[in-house]
Amino acid sequence: MVKGLIGQKIGMTRVFDDSGHHVPVTVLRAGPCVVLQVKSEQRDGYSAVQLGLVEDNFKEHRLTRAVKGHLDAAGAPPIRVIREFQVDQEDEVKAGDRVTVDQFADVPKVDITGTSKGKGFQGVMRRHGFHGGKATHGSMFHRAPGSIGAAAYPSRVIKGRKMPGQMGAKRNTQLSLRVVEVRPEDNLILVAGAVPGPPKGYVYIRPSVRG
Repeated sequence: MVKGLIGQKIGMTRVFDDSGHHVPVTVLRAGPCVVLQVKSEQRDGYSAVQLGLVEDNFKEHRLTRAVKGHLDAAGAPPIRVIREFQVDQEDEVKAGDRVTVDQFADVPKVDITGTSKGKGFQGVMRRHGFHGGKATHGSMFHRAPGSIGAAAYPSRVIKGRKMPGQMGAKRNTQLSLRVVEVRPEDNLILVAGAVPGPPKGYVYIRPSVRG
């Protein structure tokens, strides 16, 4: 079994379980992925499989010659997103094989990695949850961070100080999301809860490390 799959976040909806309770779910288009390269302990020093997400709307003219040659060697169509995943030693996987969402049919929970939404340059109240100063007239201290360092010693700002800066647009992983439903005919997997990133954002799906 290849321990992962490349997918794309479609959006959120809800489904109803057997008891009639609604469950908020994130819909992911998972695969199909094509195996581009198999890496082994003897040749590369580690075991892994390089997968590429097959997309109908990605054109060949967007590829560089090097990438096109790499894809042609595996007999793969034009691919935008390439990612490596671990693979079981006993599995026999070769270049050109297709990996689909079927492999998650019996997986109870998954870990999903994505890039969170970028929110630009933000102040300490939005970025770190500072309370700010009083909102009354004459306060003169409302949304500023306040003092950031000592005076004589150590005469510098300590590393790690919470300050204004870029917020979001970072790689995040949500652990142990429950698999609610798998639809192989539509290449869809529905997981309970939220997934990092905007709609149409790329995500990497793996069986949960926590079991």
